[in-house]
Amino acid sequence: MTPLNIVFDFGAVLFGWEPHKLVRDYFPALTASDDAARQLARTIFHHADWQSFDAGLLTESETVERLWARTQLPLAALRQLVADIGVKLPPLPESIALLAKLRARRDAGEPIELFFLSNMPEPYARTLEQKHDFIGWFKDGIFSGDVKLIKPDAAIYQLCDQRFGIAGKNTIFIDDSLPNVEAARAHGWRSIHLPLPEQLQRLFLEETGL
Repeated sequence: MTPLNIVFDFGAVLFGWEPHKLVRDYFPALTASDDAARQLARTIFHHADWQSFDAGLLTESETVERLWARTQLPLAALRQLVADIGVKLPPLPESIALLAKLRARRDAGEPIELFFLSNMPEPYARTLEQKHDFIGWFKDGIFSGDVKLIKPDAAIYQLCDQRFGIAGKNTIFIDDSLPNVEAARAHGWRSIHLPLPEQLQRLFLEETGL
């Protein structure tokens, strides 16, 4: 029987990712309001510099240098923020519970395979692998920083097909980013757009019946 291939994103799907809360820990004087914190987070993370870091095209130190040149934020705090993110990503208990249920069904012989596809710089990827045993539950996975490609580039979905040995009609992709989900759908994967992590189990059940 052809397995159902389930491909998880990491940030805001399996791990908490709330950048406006994160920047408050490092720049409290600049983030007194939610609006200020969200704007600062957008300035740091929603830029080509960060996308290049995600894609493995910039090192951590090069990323800090570019961020500082562009924002003039306090350098020591900026350097610490970038260094710490890998250990600041908390697993989301309800999402991990769903992953554990799927792993148990797979291990019991059901035709299910688990994979991941995450936009993640190489330093954070290595930290997560060392810190969280459940990453070993996946049959395989791709971090953008390791392959020099990022979502929603069509090439990264093609790479998943080749590396994982999966086909679109038998693949369900879960991601919080609508552009990433739309690109996956254009590639032929079934996809779940996850606006809020707490919706995962309900949306997954609606899509799969599992």
